[in-house]
Amino acid sequence: MTDDDQASAPQDPDDVDPQETREWLESLDAVMASDSLERAHFLLERLVEKARRSGAYLPFYANTAYVNTIPPSREARSPGDPAIEWRIRSLIRWNALAMVVQANRRNPELGGHIASFASSATLYDVLMNHFLHAPTDDRLPDLAYIQGHSAPGIYARSYIGGELGAEQLQRFREEVDGGGLSSYPHPWLMPDYWQFPTVSMGLSPIMAIYQARFMRYLENRGLIEKQTRKVWAFVGDGEMDEPESLGAIGLAAREKLDNLIFVVNCNLQRLDGPVRGNGKIIQELEGDFLGAGWNVIKVIWGSYWDPLIARDTHGRLQQRMEECVDGEYQAYKAHSGDYVREHFFGKYPELKAMVANMTDEDIWRLNRGGHDPHKVYAAYAEAVRHQGQPTVILAKTVKGYGMGEAGEGQNITHQQKKMDEAALKKFRDRFNIPISDEDIGEAPFYRPDDDSEEVQYIKARRAELGGAYFRRWPHAEPLQIPALSAFDKLLAGSGDRDISTTMAFVRLLNILVKDEHLGDRIVPIIPDEARTFGMEGLFRSLGIYSAVGQLYEPVDHDQVMYYREDQKGQILEEGITEAGSISSWLAAATAYRTHGLQMVPFFIFYSMFGFQRVGDLCWAAGDSRARGFLLGGTAGRTTLAGEGLQHQDGHSHLLASTVPNCISYDPTFAYELAVIIHHGMQRMFVDCEDVYYYITLMNENYHHPPLPDGVEGGIIRGLYRLQTGKQGDRRVQLLGAGTILREAIAAAELLTNDFDVAADVWSATSFNELRRDGLDCTRWNRLNPEAAPRRSYVEQQLADTTGPVIAASDYIKAVADQIREFVPRHYVTLGTDGFGRSDSRTKLREFFEVNRYHIVVAALKALADEGQIEVARVSEAIKKYDIDPDKPNPVTV
Repeated sequence: MTDDDQASAPQDPDDVDPQETREWLESLDAVMASDSLERAHFLLERLVEKARRSGAYLPFYANTAYVNTIPPSREARSPGDPAIEWRIRSLIRWNALAMVVQANRRNPELGGHIASFASSATLYDVLMNHFLHAPTDDRLPDLAYIQGHSAPGIYARSYIGGELGAEQLQRFREEVDGGGLSSYPHPWLMPDYWQFPTVSMGLSPIMAIYQARFMRYLENRGLIEKQTRKVWAFVGDGEMDEPESLGAIGLAAREKLDNLIFVVNCNLQRLDGPVRGNGKIIQELEGDFLGAGWNVIKVIWGSYWDPLIARDTHGRLQQRMEECVDGEYQAYKAHSGDYVREHFFGKYPELKAMVANMTDEDIWRLNRGGHDPHKVYAAYAEAVRHQGQPTVILAKTVKGYGMGEAGEGQNITHQQKKMDEAALKKFRDRFNIPISDEDIGEAPFYRPDDDSEEVQYIKARRAELGGAYFRRWPHAEPLQIPALSAFDKLLAGSGDRDISTTMAFVRLLNILVKDEHLGDRIVPIIPDEARTFGMEGLFRSLGIYSAVGQLYEPVDHDQVMYYREDQKGQILEEGITEAGSISSWLAAATAYRTHGLQMVPFFIFYSMFGFQRVGDLCWAAGDSRARGFLLGGTAGRTTLAGEGLQHQDGHSHLLASTVPNCISYDPTFAYELAVIIHHGMQRMFVDCEDVYYYITLMNENYHHPPLPDGVEGGIIRGLYRLQTGKQGDRRVQLLGAGTILREAIAAAELLTNDFDVAADVWSATSFNELRRDGLDCTRWNRLNPEAAPRRSYVEQQLADTTGPVIAASDYIKAVADQIREFVPRHYVTLGTDGFGRSDSRTKLREFFEVNRYHIVVAALKALADEGQIEVARVSEAIKKYDIDPDKPNPVTV
């Protein structure tokens, strides 16, 4: 640095001794010149360490300069042909745009997005050409979470590569009649193409983190070979505001997941405007990730900036880069070169002089790093090579890149779905698309001939990486599951002991993990409640998975059930994170697609914090074609005594009913639980159906009878008759679910003994499945009006019975109300609507009016409404059981 440079360099007003500062900086310059940047970094780290050990307060500053992390001298050079890749990338850009424009001309209802992929085209192009491995005979595939709004660009690339045809692109967002392309990545709708659903913003990061960790879990347990596979997650800078986006980055660093790479497309805009108009999102994210322990690579400036940055000996350019906020950077790309000259370079004379010999076009050509394939390749190469840490690449781009006045860098860009002929011509000219003026107005697709240089190149690049990436992967082989008789101890009942269904589940799990064919495929997952669920006995036998094993002697090492962590541990105890735990479960539940290996995950959690807290991930599980078991522990609104409204679950089954391929059950007895889980394993892991199960478990201890003869089918269908009442003229049907079934059993006895009313008792294991069966029946009858009508399973079961039907559960009335239209007679539902309370189970059931006495009153009132008994008998029961008619309604208190 010359004296003149020093004189013109920005001065720090807090610098009390500029001369001394200059000497230190010159020493640093000398080290970098004679040795290396790495050596300079080492010396600085030692100086900081020395100062801290001497008692100096040196707070961590988690930001580097607003320049590229990798200097030009250390950039890995791409082995590809940049000219051909630019032509291919330009064609992909055009076809992605044309797909959305054509769709909205046919039908403006369809929508679509152009701008997101326009900003990230280079990021995907470099990935697909040089890094993303498809599955081969000797290598499992890399995994890629594609940003949802970029789907048109991925389709466009498949079109150039010959994997999709023009007729499919013409059916973008038109799927109902078949052959169309889904709006976003949807494995359920396009299982032969997409890996993961990603358009619920914020879910990709957390799912990718736990996916990468599960890959390590499988490797460390010896279930798959250790390979150089990577998990790539492409996300937007605005998307990083979702709590799930950053919530688990500490886990990724703690577990040293160097198989994980985030690529954050920092186009500085979210849907309606700038992400951090008054700040810098790249700097903010750098601080977040550096502080969490990630390897951070910033790709801010493209190659055209390199000569200017090299000439910035006075530091003014870096100063200007630092002081500009994102709102300004957005404006620079929404205007022209002369605007940038005036507003960016014009602030300081030194900068104005730097660009004096540059035309406005030259200034406009100064590109951002995310649009420079050389910079992107260098970042990817460094990320793939890096060991010991996950990597995040913060790539600066322009939203709507190439769209010009139609939306480049504009706040309206995200919603842009149409372009007029003039805008299409400008786009064509900018990217040199060979479409004539006569045809341009139609926004036609363009694909070179199969023997063209471009098509041959893209196929050759993919062949080197294992072939086409977006295609059906081989599914895993079915598993061999034990016979139902393996659970004989549960099917025989609890004998003279009282147990909970939670305890019954733990016993069942112990049987499964010891099975010679299935044992190593079982994946028990717990947030941080193993002792609550009685699972601590598994700690010693199975071990808790830890990437580093156990580096300490546990405080309970002298106990039988001590806390044992192990690199080959089978249990995934995730800590207090429902979102993280279900992401871990989701990785296991889709292992048959991603690793060619069927795993059998059981995730047990507080039911209240299951679907309610992570409903979006539960939906993602359905879309991902997940296979596994979710266990809602301490379920129901009255079984978790003393915990109060925040822990008591009265609605998770209703939430579960919204996921079409989630099969949910609320069993009462251990034999029901065994039959359901066995049937679920048959469907998912033998028949390979893409469904998953939600089963509620209770922590209330009671007697469990043995499996009655012939009820297995009814358990699975959702309803079976548990006991038949005595003969009599007055009769009711009592449907009970979960722990409230036992109240129904008690109510039947009271009805018989106190009021001479016979009562049949039914176990309703799944109102959700009963409803689905009924709806299917109703639809068939509606569309086949001349055929003999079908009857729902509910109607079939109740056909030979008499009397009103009373249903009671530990959930809100809407759960049992789902089957109302299929019950052929008077139907009354009791449930736990309202907020929970802290109290005993007896008092809670009294409060919510679902105990045996309220069931009796409901049954008598139904009989009275039908004229079968005097109304006075209802009043008699209310008085007899000391029920207060004036008690406030639990729904409103």
